[in-house]
Amino acid sequence: MWAAMTTTSMARTAATTTKEAPMLALGKLLELTLTDHEPAEKTQVTPKGVRLRWLGEGALEVRPPEREDCGLDLLLSAGIHGNETAPIELLERLLHGVANGKVQPRARVLFLFGNPAAIRKGERFIEQDINRLFNGRHELSSGFEALRAAELEQFARVFFSKPERTRLHYDLHTAIRGSKIEQFALYPYKEGRQHSRRELARLAAAGMEAVLLQSKSSITFSAFTYEQLDAEAFTLELGKARPFGQNEQVNLDKLEERLIQIIEGTEPETGESLDGLKLFSVAREIIKHSEDFRLHLPADIENFSELSKGYLLAEDLAEMRWVVEEEGARIIFPNPKVKNGLRAGILIVPDSGQRLG
Repeated sequence: MWAAMTTTSMARTAATTTKEAPMLALGKLLELTLTDHEPAEKTQVTPKGVRLRWLGEGALEVRPPEREDCGLDLLLSAGIHGNETAPIELLERLLHGVANGKVQPRARVLFLFGNPAAIRKGERFIEQDINRLFNGRHELSSGFEALRAAELEQFARVFFSKPERTRLHYDLHTAIRGSKIEQFALYPYKEGRQHSRRELARLAAAGMEAVLLQSKSSITFSAFTYEQLDAEAFTLELGKARPFGQNEQVNLDKLEERLIQIIEGTEPETGESLDGLKLFSVAREIIKHSEDFRLHLPADIENFSELSKGYLLAEDLAEMRWVVEEEGARIIFPNPKVKNGLRAGILIVPDSGQRLG
């Protein structure tokens, strides 16, 4: 399957190069990743002095000329799940723009393709879900994905090690299932730290329709950079997962435009208005404890589907039951096939945003 994806990517890259040549070879990070190829030349510089540096498989750092540096360190990751292709294609377009001089960075940017082996296979993961292995969780596991999670943490740790700079991380995903709210963000939690109204306004300007304000520590990539590296960090869900070349229904124009503005330092001031942005908070997480776990939802239920009070949501061993008690409750990420001990769904409720900083 990866060979077919490589052909698609190379054809798309060739078309782009024809229109926008010349382009530095390191701008073809997706092609390098799909072909499992290490470039002979690890560093390249554009005519305007932007430096591209290959750090390892699926990892490329972009650095503007020092005199033009705006003080922002931006981490853009995609492909943590290998079959979530729309965000991967978005990062490819951004990198092409940098490598051919169409995008002129003033921010330092780290591009990461999270799970190259899974991307090549077109699968969500190879052995286990990488996005459940951060914040030290990989130390309790083994195998390819555990090693890759540790490597991704180190890439991020080094990138965000420069003092007195602004740190921002967008981890781009698409969902397994459809959603009544197609583009939304998850905002990690750290005790003693407030969620930023300004960052939420930025997300709204980038096309996000809703944000889930989390209320406990997590083991995702964005939670790691938020909690451990003091970045403003978000998981962005951008529609439904589809194969490469089949993402016409996923409209990322507003996000792409905003990311280019952030990279170039031309972002218009958004203020702090959250008009039109729906806020939610976590009421409860549904944890699968055993193989007796039963989730009483249709297999094709969409994210953000509303649930009525009194609804029996799930059951597990020892007569454990989850019954909906909250007004306005909705479900996101229902997945009864997760491993025991992991989250099989999140019950969320509307949030007034009164605790924002």
